[in-house]
Amino acid sequence: MEGDPGSPADELGSSSGNVGAGAGELPRNRMFAAVLALAGAFLAFYLVAHNLGWAGSIQCGTGDCGTVQSSRWAWIGPVPVSAVGLVGYLALFVLAVLGLQERFVASRAVAFLLFGGALFGVLFSAWLTYLEAFVIRAWCRYCVASAIAVTLVFAATLPEWKRFRPSRRAR
Repeated sequence: MEGDPGSPADELGSSSGNVGAGAGELPRNRMFAAVLALAGAFLAFYLVAHNLGWAGSIQCGTGDCGTVQSSRWAWIGPVPVSAVGLVGYLALFVLAVLGLQERFVASRAVAFLLFGGALFGVLFSAWLTYLEAFVIRAWCRYCVASAIAVTLVFAATLPEWKRFRPSRRAR
């Protein structure tokens, strides 16, 4: 029974994010991660469209998006950083949706990849934010919004930590 001491649900934890989701219950944290990753993907796509010339000049309003987007840090070789972000957000979206499928709800691999991918995204975004603040000395509102989005995705994946760690009984 969920919540009984020693039960599998109790070992995994059944609080925030439905970590101990029983049969038929879907982990809500993965739903949140999917929605947030999709929002981040739309944001990254706008920047990709700008960087590849598919859209006109970037409409920033506040900050100095043009300076950031035209800096040498906006590209990794021939690939815009925003394209790396787009691929990352889409991967997180796919993993979160995959993790909602009944046969993958308990998958340690999905939990590990979702958590690890979001962690990588936060660290990469932190590096880019550092570059904006201390190297480029300009801010792009879309980059800041993306940093916030990936941080929220990471926060939504925190319950995954308990899913990919071995249970006490398996040790």
